[in-house]
Amino acid sequence: MVVFVRAARIEEVPPGSARVVVVQGVPVALFNVAGRFHAVSNVCLHRGGPIGEGSLDGAVVTCPLHGWEYDVRTGENTTNPAARLRTFPVRLEGDEVFVGV
Repeated sequence: MVVFVRAARIEEVPPGSARVVVVQGVPVALFNVAGRFHAVSNVCLHRGGPIGEGSLDGAVVTCPLHGWEYDVRTGENTTNPAARLRTFPVRLEGDEVFVGV
């Protein structure tokens, strides 16, 4: 059963940005892509880099350690779609963002 937990206020994650949050003990990278929110594991599959600290270009985030790229909407690695970050459901309530774990 998915439990939705408040992760941030909408204003804390402006379009084109990310915020790292911990939801029920799980590190999550929360992204705002043109007003749509997406959440993925904050741990890169390559060497464990902090995905939420990477640069976001459209819907693609680049890990700051070694440059692995992921589509934050699906969690898929852009060069190997079989390598996929865990994704989390997101919902908005009022001015708050909730992430399901």
